[in-house]
Amino acid sequence: MSHTGRNTRCAAIPSHAARLSPPERRQATIAIYHCTIKIIKRSEGRSAVAAAAYRSGQKLTNEWDGQTHDYTHKGGIVHSEILLPAHAPPAFQDRSTLWNSVEEIEKSGKAQLAREIEIALPAELDRAAQLALVRAYVRDNFVVAGMCADFALHDKGDGNPHAHIMLTMRPLEQSGEWGAKCRKEYDLDERGQRIPDSKGGWKNHRADTTDWNEKDKAEQWRAAWAEYANRALEQTGRPERIDHRSYKRQGVEQLPTVHLGVAATRMERRGIATDKGNVNRQIAADNKLLKEIKARVTRLYNWSKEQAAKPQGKESVMAQLWQARQEMSQPATRYGKVKALKESAALFNFLQANGITSMQQLYEKVEAMNGAYYDLRAQITSAERRLAALTERLELWAQYEQHKGTRRQLDSLKPGKREKFAERHGPELALFESAARYLNGLKATGEAVTPKQWRAEADTLTAKKDALYQEMRAMREEVKAVEQLRKAAEQLAKTEQSRRKEQER
Repeated sequence: MSHTGRNTRCAAIPSHAARLSPPERRQATIAIYHCTIKIIKRSEGRSAVAAAAYRSGQKLTNEWDGQTHDYTHKGGIVHSEILLPAHAPPAFQDRSTLWNSVEEIEKSGKAQLAREIEIALPAELDRAAQLALVRAYVRDNFVVAGMCADFALHDKGDGNPHAHIMLTMRPLEQSGEWGAKCRKEYDLDERGQRIPDSKGGWKNHRADTTDWNEKDKAEQWRAAWAEYANRALEQTGRPERIDHRSYKRQGVEQLPTVHLGVAATRMERRGIATDKGNVNRQIAADNKLLKEIKARVTRLYNWSKEQAAKPQGKESVMAQLWQARQEMSQPATRYGKVKALKESAALFNFLQANGITSMQQLYEKVEAMNGAYYDLRAQITSAERRLAALTERLELWAQYEQHKGTRRQLDSLKPGKREKFAERHGPELALFESAARYLNGLKATGEAVTPKQWRAEADTLTAKKDALYQEMRAMREEVKAVEQLRKAAEQLAKTEQSRRKEQER
């Protein structure tokens, strides 16, 4: 059974940091979370020995098929290590012995050979701290459960340090021999008796001998990585934190960015703009707009509520504020005069259009703006999240279509030639498999794979989202008008304070 993790942008507030006070919470900053879990399968033309050689940068021979895999010239490998449970044969400390033992025990051409976990290392930690972090995570979550673990740290100096963790999938008996992955269990009736089948035998099913393939295990391992990484960051005095959950699950009011992927990331680093990069830049701008308007509307709401609660005199407060606003700025430059004229016109139109003549009416208007903001943001967030899902589906469909020919070529080859072909076309085959898993997962939930409908829905949502942002930008203009009144009120208060001080003298 394959567990595939999702690349996730982490939030500033991790689950364990919820206990932080507000000032401490504001200091927590964003770090990158990445954790994927995959299965190395013989049916895909892969081998555990080849994978171990590539990740460790060694030359290893797979005794199962006689293929030698030489990656001694591969760069960026800064550390590799094997961790074993106490009852494992000491000979398994040798990488070739360990993985050839795995290859030998698996007889099927469709065998699942190893589980691999790839994690992004916190770039904020130094190498020693990164190594200690990975070692503790592997030991406490996998080795103590009975798995043999082979991990390697990779860092090409491009700001993307990461670790590959290969794990055995068969349990080890106390004797050091490989155990069975599953066993036959008989189905029982309500009295605990075996149930006969139609062939003269007993109904039965296969049951895993370990819980490593259970559906919630992947989530546990991903959550544990966030916990261990955050603990390491905290111990070194770093403010960054990561979270394995999506923004939606965290309750973070922020639009999620899309995962760039290896190819797009490399292009962006070289200064080449990509479609995904442009999408993320737009999302960042949108998040900034939403955050800005929320802060400004909240300030105006609190101020207008406070002002409306004060006793009002006979003279119109709005008239006083208007007059104070006119007297506030006397720009000397032509540009300044034009700008002041436009601001005055915008303020006049705002008051006139909304029929505002009192502070109570102003407060009611700002209250309505506050409610409208939250309504617009909810619609925008809903549209953005659906668009992100549709974008991911369309990208993976395109990825599937692009590389399915390579997979067909692999399937058409004889077993002796498949390994070399898989090595030459490893990236394309990996992209095809990830896309196929995703699309099959959709089908398993009863959802049809309909790229044309996805595209049409995405176009409709994009148009809707653009219209919503136009409304949000129009609200920002109204916010500016109310802020002018607030500045005028502050100016009036200062003038009144100065007048009282003069009288006291």
